[in-house]
Amino acid sequence: MDQSQKEEVKRLLGKKWKHRDIRDKTGVSLGSISNIRNNRDNKSLNNCNKTGQRNNDYISIDGERRILVIGDLHEPFTRKKYLEFCKSIYDKYNCNEVIFIGDIIDNHYSSFYETDPDGHSAAKELKIAKDNVKKWYKTFPKAKVCIGNHDLIPARKLFSSGISKTWMRTIGEVLSTPNWEYAEEFIIDNVMYTHGTGKKARSRMVYDLISIVQGHYHSESYINYSVGKFRKMFAMQVGCGVNDKSYAMAYGRHFNKMHINCGVVLENGQLPILEYMKLGHTQ
Repeated sequence: MDQSQKEEVKRLLGKKWKHRDIRDKTGVSLGSISNIRNNRDNKSLNNCNKTGQRNNDYISIDGERRILVIGDLHEPFTRKKYLEFCKSIYDKYNCNEVIFIGDIIDNHYSSFYETDPDGHSAAKELKIAKDNVKKWYKTFPKAKVCIGNHDLIPARKLFSSGISKTWMRTIGEVLSTPNWEYAEEFIIDNVMYTHGTGKKARSRMVYDLISIVQGHYHSESYINYSVGKFRKMFAMQVGCGVNDKSYAMAYGRHFNKMHINCGVVLENGQLPILEYMKLGHTQ
């Protein structure tokens, strides 16, 4: 990007042009446009405090909501560098909200699949998972969390045992994440964010007639649009941040390779983007 392109981007930002329109006109990438906007917006200094936390209460001067969508974690079986990757994407697009798409923890010890007899005990797996979730919570102290099928395993076990749910703590209490908001789905800017159990994003978009962002299917990710005369919708299937070499993922060894990525939704629910993590030999 040369200086003339940079100045043109600044000019168009001042005229409230959308990111994708600026990209189409100037040829500058969306990430570079966001970086220019960050430097232009004096309030962006409040977007990261001295501890490195991302302040998700931050709203840009133009009122645009920019959401980072973090894929399935399945702690404690997340890739080591996935948190670092998600932080970089948050900063790249100057995001001001965070949504975890579900399956924060794996609960392998109580899985519907056969569990590894040489794996962690229930207590040890949960302890490691909680220690790892603390790092996510420190980085993103305010977030929305879609409750996934693996997150629900303890509640399902309780139900099948005939025990009232009043005996059980909430997942937020167990994981010590009081400022995270947990729900099965969130609708923001006419976009539904949900874990995705039961239907893939394309099918859910058609079934519910709303733009969809979801996860759940680790080996698949895409963005599809459905365009009518007066309306446009999209379906974004987000991948995951899971370490496919972990014993908890042995059931999927013959499936397609996992899509290691996260999503971003810009322009108040209008522009979905998938960002893929560069993979090396280590997990």
